[in-house]
Amino acid sequence: MANISFQNFIFGFCTSLLIITTLNHRVRGLSSKEHASLFIFGDSIYDAGNNNYINTSYRANFRPYGETFFKNPTGRFSDGRLISDFIAEYAKLPIIPPYLQPGNQQFTYGANFASAGAGALVETFHGLVIDLNSQLSNFERVHASLRKNLGDEEANTLISRAVYLFSVGGNDYSYIFGTNSSIQHPHREFVGTVLGNITAAIKEIYNKGGRKFGFLSLDPLGCIPYSRALEKRQKDGCFEEITPYVELHNEELPKLLQKLETELKGFRYSISNYNEFLSDRINNPSKYGFKEGKVACCGSGPYRGSFSCGGQRGTKEYDLCPNASEYVFFDSGHPTERVNQKFAMLFWSGTPNFTAPYNLKALFERN
Repeated sequence: MANISFQNFIFGFCTSLLIITTLNHRVRGLSSKEHASLFIFGDSIYDAGNNNYINTSYRANFRPYGETFFKNPTGRFSDGRLISDFIAEYAKLPIIPPYLQPGNQQFTYGANFASAGAGALVETFHGLVIDLNSQLSNFERVHASLRKNLGDEEANTLISRAVYLFSVGGNDYSYIFGTNSSIQHPHREFVGTVLGNITAAIKEIYNKGGRKFGFLSLDPLGCIPYSRALEKRQKDGCFEEITPYVELHNEELPKLLQKLETELKGFRYSISNYNEFLSDRINNPSKYGFKEGKVACCGSGPYRGSFSCGGQRGTKEYDLCPNASEYVFFDSGHPTERVNQKFAMLFWSGTPNFTAPYNLKALFERN
């Protein structure tokens, strides 16, 4: 399918410009030996607002984004909090602010380097995002700052006890469809390249002392409202061209992590089935207490799949549902806060059939 603008959909979940000060108060005074920090890498699923500080149009810092929880737009591509916000809460940490937020120089609770639209490959949305390699460079700066401020011993303890969340890969696959270059990238070879870069990132953090990692499977990219609106050949169908990339990535990522566990002493990980979680709620919303799984709360056109929520992206007019919590998707590509919370709970304390071989709670509690 020629000139499909997947670029317009997968940039979002830009997270917040704001920090919840009441949550900050709850954990002030803890040393790095009394809590496990949280370092966050990847794309829009975890972006805490870093894109608000770079030259890009990939932002959501306007209404109605953010109104469910924050009462104001924060940069998150949702009506409220994201998965990473809930994970921080469950770990008794403050909400982790974006690394680029002015005045953010306190990294003892962690840092969020994620950038909406970012991929594992440098060329994915190049110039508009902070790619994974650049995020690792920012982590190196934080590592140096911790060593300077805490001393080598305490900094090393913090790095080794921390949990490192990753969500990356989806933008790499969507990008090649947006540029009409998918035919140049056989899916097995291309997925191998993406996973190779993710492996390199894991090893770089491991070599600095990181030992505990959390991962998501890719979500069903072809079946979000934006993708359904693109699919013209079958009514109520998904955009299936991207599916082989998603399926292979999700098949190979667990194998990669199992291999690293045998190669890297002390390496521990959690991988959670985000794809199955979202697919179930898209196809069976009432089973999980939702009224709508395929149509977005905010947007326009079929499935409200036009990326027009907020009227700031070229199309001024858009529709907005009265109650976002009844919907799986808030806008044409991003879930509601209620979905994010339910997934975060399973990621945090789910059983091995959903989150394995450890859940995040076990990783945070492991010294």
